[in-house]
Amino acid sequence: MASVHESLYFNPMMTNGVVHANVFGIKDWVTPYKIAVLVLLDEMNSSKCISLLERRRLNKLILPLQQGPDMTLAQLLKTVEECCSQLAYAVKLRLHVMAEGELKDMESFFDTLPNPFNERDSEAYKTSVVGLFVRHMLLAYNKLSFSQVYKLYTALQQYYSHYYQGGEEKSGPAFQTADDTDMDLTNPEDTGGKMEKEELDSSPGDENIPSRGPLSQKQAEYFLARQAYLLKNDENKALAPAALQEELNNMLKFNPDFAEAHYLSYLNSMRVQDVYISTLSLLHYFDRLILAGGDGKSSGDEGCGRSLRYAALNLAALHCRFGHYQQAELALQEAIRIAQESNDHICLQHCLSWLYLLEQMKGSDSTALTEDSVKMAVHFCLPYLASLGIQSLVQQGAIRGKPANKLMEALKDTDVLHWKHSLSELIDISLAQKTAIWRLYGKSTMALQEAQLLLNMNSLEPVNFGVQQNNTEAFAVALCHLAELHAEQGLFGAASEILEHLKERFPPHTQHAKLWMLCDLKIQFERAMNDGKHHFADSLVMEIAALNETEGLYRKALVLKAQNQTTEAYKILQRLLLYCEKTKCTEMVIRVMLSVAKLYWQSSCYATALPLLLQALALARQYNLQYLASETILHLAFSQLMLGIPEQALNILHMAIEPILAHGAVMDKGRAMLLVAKCQIAISASEPVKQKSQALEVAIQSLDEARTYFVKVDCKERLRDVFYLQARLYNSLGRTAERNECAMQFRHLNQELPSHGVPLITRL
Repeated sequence: MASVHESLYFNPMMTNGVVHANVFGIKDWVTPYKIAVLVLLDEMNSSKCISLLERRRLNKLILPLQQGPDMTLAQLLKTVEECCSQLAYAVKLRLHVMAEGELKDMESFFDTLPNPFNERDSEAYKTSVVGLFVRHMLLAYNKLSFSQVYKLYTALQQYYSHYYQGGEEKSGPAFQTADDTDMDLTNPEDTGGKMEKEELDSSPGDENIPSRGPLSQKQAEYFLARQAYLLKNDENKALAPAALQEELNNMLKFNPDFAEAHYLSYLNSMRVQDVYISTLSLLHYFDRLILAGGDGKSSGDEGCGRSLRYAALNLAALHCRFGHYQQAELALQEAIRIAQESNDHICLQHCLSWLYLLEQMKGSDSTALTEDSVKMAVHFCLPYLASLGIQSLVQQGAIRGKPANKLMEALKDTDVLHWKHSLSELIDISLAQKTAIWRLYGKSTMALQEAQLLLNMNSLEPVNFGVQQNNTEAFAVALCHLAELHAEQGLFGAASEILEHLKERFPPHTQHAKLWMLCDLKIQFERAMNDGKHHFADSLVMEIAALNETEGLYRKALVLKAQNQTTEAYKILQRLLLYCEKTKCTEMVIRVMLSVAKLYWQSSCYATALPLLLQALALARQYNLQYLASETILHLAFSQLMLGIPEQALNILHMAIEPILAHGAVMDKGRAMLLVAKCQIAISASEPVKQKSQALEVAIQSLDEARTYFVKVDCKERLRDVFYLQARLYNSLGRTAERNECAMQFRHLNQELPSHGVPLITRL
């Protein structure tokens, strides 16, 4: 590797038509692609038949063509043809004359090229962007020796013949010697075979095709700026991790001290969670930045420059993202020490922000640190850090069960700050956080409204590189919430469309893909459990656990409970309960308690379940989890029904039925109405005959409503329960036709579904 760099540095040479005399210092060189661009510019300048609209389109295309990586002739002609088909044909004809002619045709082209651009009234005068590009090309061409000019002409012939033959390679003098191939690290033909169809169809607006040749300074800057912007705002349009890393490695072969390329390599490695490469690239970036004098003058008593303290800070952030808390703390302490010696208050404020985030990740209470961070950020006029601190406080407040009105009031104040300073990214995060908070508190309607507001809001970010809005984590979170909300209402088709859109917007190789993967698996699991397909649900548990261990363990217990493996399910739930209490995950603690209570029901220990349910209800009310509180009341009512006090059960049901019908999932609505019907049936047993008939009619109506809900989610097990009860009620009322119909429906479902020996009436 070192010998290659030395040969390129001390021996100016050209391979495959790419003139790179001292690639560490030269700003531009001539390639067959750039000759094609020069032909395009010459035709644009001389042609008089181009309409105004076509000329506008072509003018917008000039800068990406000049600064972007080299394209194949097929890509270039297709791009130009979309703007002006006549001009594309003229360019192809000019290149055909040069490639199929003699060397003097290319020489003649470069001799006559300056003339049209020297005219003062020309649109491409020599001081314009186009004029400067032409002058650079002429300067680079005039410096070539005769042998280099001949190699360039040979490369132009092969460049054209590659297009003419439909992607098949054609060997030429520049590719015949083994020495040239060994020395050429950027051979555009070393992949072999034919071009892929996607290569031919791509354009500058599409995903970039990595260039195999050394990039000029402008091309490298354009490429890095484009990819960095796309990684931040729309990762789907950026190059795939492997392709981007290959292009960066190719760039660093010709200039190992290119600091910006090392930083983009760091960002790219973070996408795929590569600890080694991301750490190495980050260290290389700051090493090159300091050696190149990028940090300016040193400051502080020991001469510690700006780059040194921010290098330590970035290293701490990297370790935080990977969960290396001890290493992150050491790096953060180093950054704080250097910043204090340099009296850099802004760096210290960033360090304080990461310090409270590190404490949160470790599970400690960081409220005091966060409040101090917000105060100091306001003092030093750092609205971005101040807003992040307030949102972190809101998140901690939601976990600790603060009232929703106080949290929304705090977020409203941050929204004013966002709009005042045009912090588009933080506006998105704020709306996504509101969606999550409303869902946590059981207000699905409000969560739906906030998610829709985020998705319909126009971004304040400038539209660059064809990106219309930010495809950030906030959008992924909002779309996942929408998918789950639609699935809860039985709209599985709409949920599937949202997930398909998520898969297109955030492909599996992107860093936010885990969000929709987990969301998709949860929806599939719930559908499988509703359908009674416990073995299929069990197969999803391992995939869920790979993305979220806590969710996977909880769903494993649900599957075991459904399969009547009570002892194994109880052990898992007890272990999960201890873990969630330690990590202060109150929502999961309550869900685990409800599942343990259901295990007690299977053992007919209804009285034993009551203290546990009362404890879960107290927790839900303490932390303002209204929907979980309503669900807990449902479980309490069922326990009271099985203990023989249906009147009390029906009374407390009225406390829970309204929130469930207003904000609950369709499955929970059906369960609530089924429980209401069971209570009504139990109460009617002690009433006179006339009133009993009326009570049974009311119970049948409740069962009809429950059946409507269960049909929406295709829950066959619950439908079987409903048909069984309806058949019994119709039989008591002497309505034979309705009884026979319900009995037939029950029989079909009972034959289709497995029975585990649990009485139908003893299940919520």
